[in-house]
Amino acid sequence: MRIVPDPIKEFQKWYRQAVRSGTGLPEAMALATATRDGVPSVRTVLYRGLSGRGFVFFTNYNSRKARELARNPRAAVVFHWPALERQVRAEGIVRKISAAESDRYFRSRPRESRLSAWASPQSAEISGRAFLEKTFEAVGRHYGRDSIPRPPFWGGFTLIPQKIEFWEGQPYRLHDRLCYQKRGRGWRAVYLAP
Repeated sequence: MRIVPDPIKEFQKWYRQAVRSGTGLPEAMALATATRDGVPSVRTVLYRGLSGRGFVFFTNYNSRKARELARNPRAAVVFHWPALERQVRAEGIVRKISAAESDRYFRSRPRESRLSAWASPQSAEISGRAFLEKTFEAVGRHYGRDSIPRPPFWGGFTLIPQKIEFWEGQPYRLHDRLCYQKRGRGWRAVYLAP
């Protein structure tokens, strides 16, 4: 693995290779957040591209992850592509993306996914699956054939990386690790032992 000037462009190259490889869900990204007092939580979300040089994902702004990010806007993500023996980790500051960007993405989602954004009180306790199905059907009836607007409580975030690490599997567990740390407008790169 060689040092490159821009790790964001290198990530894009690795991501395209993962997509072309046919690996399942190359866009799956583990997102770690923490409460203000440092209690961690991790879940898998879907990477939806770059915005402002950061990794974009979407969620309900009332969800646990969004509430944690509102109080502690630092997070980490990891992409793991086992078939390629590759992994990319990033740490940084998380910010909401613009309403216009969230609207644009929301309109691109399948109709059922737009309805479910309205129907699911993400991370809240519910009585069971029947509640979700009933609420989903009610939202569908409410909108009928009309267009479905983006809920005001739903939208995107971008993780703006301060650190990006590339990992590539090698024989005898002597794996390659290359870590980039943001320095002003550029990046400082160092090799790490596996």
